[in-house]
Amino acid sequence: MKKEHSNLGVLVTIFTLLTYPFVFGQGQNKAVPVFENGEAQIVEAFSDQQNWIRTDLWVETEFDTDGDGKLDRMHVDVTRPSQTETEGLKLPVIYASSPYYAGVGEDLPGVFWNVRHELGEKEPERVHPPVQRQGKRPIISNSEIERWVPRGYIVVHSSSPGTGLSDGSPTVGGDNESLAPKAVVEWLTGKNNGYSEREGSEHVVAFWSTGKVGMTGTSYNGTLPLAAATTGVPGLEAIIPISPNTSYYHYYRSNGLVRSPGGYLGEDIDVLYDYIHSGDESKRAYGDAMIRDKEMAKGMDRESGDYNEFWAGRDYLNDMGPMKVALLMSHGFNDWNVMPEHSYRIYNAARAKGLPVQIYYHQNGHGGPPPLSMMNKWFTKYLHGVNNGVENDPKAWIVRENDKPENPTAYEDYPNPQASEVKLFLSGGAPQAGSLSINQQQKGVTETLIDNFSFSGSTLAQAEITNHRLIYLTPELSEPIHLSGTAKITVKMASSKPAANLSVWLVSLPWDNGRRATITDNIITRGWADPQNYKSISKGEALSPGKFVDVTFNLQPDDQIIREGQQIGLMIFSSDKEFTLWPDPGTELTVDLDGTILTLPVVGGKDAISKAFDKR
Repeated sequence: MKKEHSNLGVLVTIFTLLTYPFVFGQGQNKAVPVFENGEAQIVEAFSDQQNWIRTDLWVETEFDTDGDGKLDRMHVDVTRPSQTETEGLKLPVIYASSPYYAGVGEDLPGVFWNVRHELGEKEPERVHPPVQRQGKRPIISNSEIERWVPRGYIVVHSSSPGTGLSDGSPTVGGDNESLAPKAVVEWLTGKNNGYSEREGSEHVVAFWSTGKVGMTGTSYNGTLPLAAATTGVPGLEAIIPISPNTSYYHYYRSNGLVRSPGGYLGEDIDVLYDYIHSGDESKRAYGDAMIRDKEMAKGMDRESGDYNEFWAGRDYLNDMGPMKVALLMSHGFNDWNVMPEHSYRIYNAARAKGLPVQIYYHQNGHGGPPPLSMMNKWFTKYLHGVNNGVENDPKAWIVRENDKPENPTAYEDYPNPQASEVKLFLSGGAPQAGSLSINQQQKGVTETLIDNFSFSGSTLAQAEITNHRLIYLTPELSEPIHLSGTAKITVKMASSKPAANLSVWLVSLPWDNGRRATITDNIITRGWADPQNYKSISKGEALSPGKFVDVTFNLQPDDQIIREGQQIGLMIFSSDKEFTLWPDPGTELTVDLDGTILTLPVVGGKDAISKAFDKR
């Protein structure tokens, strides 16, 4: 990482000796965690996998979501060094929870919603895939174990409600998915709610736990640490969510528009429910009826795409009041599955609460943890209590273009504090490219595109002439431009029909620039909106054909340096083949250029962009 750290070796060694004293009474030393430069080190005595103790149990929760009249119990496994049994050693816990550990449903034709229909039209019923539980006791998962157990941690896993050998039903973001890991953390901090069997009264005590717990995971597995943290449960000290889904509305909708996550066209929240419901087959019918076929069928509202109480209840930003953990977020700026806004919105709120926060962004796609050193320091500080000063490190760590993920650049914060908003204006040129500049040049100009979902966004961005998109280009950059933050756009538009998709891409052209082109090389950021929701994402209204409305929305957060010699392109089109519904081609969108404004977050502000736009 591009930052020098002071050598804390002497202080940490002293801390180790004071906290984990050697015992000389029987002529041998007890194994203890070791720290150097603020990080937990691999200890040989903890690394012998043959001596690891692996057990499983069930932790009782405070809810019943499978309708059997009994509180649901979560299946939990524990992996710990033998010294926690033979030498009485207590260690902190790294805890990971998931709905995926036991396997998912079969990928059958018709499982996803059919997107080929008119907007607002009710779709035919889809197929519900069979799910067969996988795995054998006592092992739920092997994730995190080889990384953390040798460094002086205990690793715990649990299957989330309605998956594997856990009771209950999935809710995909419902309250039970927050309360389930909360119950496990409570057990790890001393509550007497652990049992040796799924049904039975024999208690299991976490006598080996210090009561300090950290959580981590990727994607859905990264969502659950946040879900647990929003309960404010004591003992959960630090979390490292990686590419977490922090709002299921933002995952399956965008500004009122029904929009699939990248790579999963036609997926919706009920599809995910079906895929993960691997729990007791005899109890699935209750959850299917009460959650999927009742609550989800009514609340997800694929006809309008509006934000409602159902979606608000699955938005963790609304639940952050009790949260008090130390938060290290990780995400990719080119993650078009769980998009980068998911981490930023939570990071921003946690920062406003005054919590210890850091954010790590890389330039790749879905997944990608922070460097091990960052994670190690975070957990060492907040779980082992080593005063390594990590809370005083820069808040933002960005992997720059062409740098390795383990070598991020440190910044004071994200967005870059040196960035300020710069407005760019459009000049016409359709069906070829128009221009994008800091000066408003034309008045009263409109341009029209014709929707056709059969052309992909990348095809449209590379086309020299087409009436299926509008594109506006800056001058060729005479020097690099550093964008940091969230771009915004207002599109003044009219539709020929009462409903339409609206898609916006910000691209860097030419597409390949003489090198191997990939989609992440050229797409800067993107955004989608339903023009019917131009007043509110909570209530749309049919468009009056030919009547102009102002549609204002954010694009996805980004931090990218656009190279010298490139042009920044604003592309406006309708249906996005990889993300939106596919209505019949032919809808016309007319854009008023005078009322359409792109706002970019530019490091150095207007001065920087003016210099870059100057002709060489």
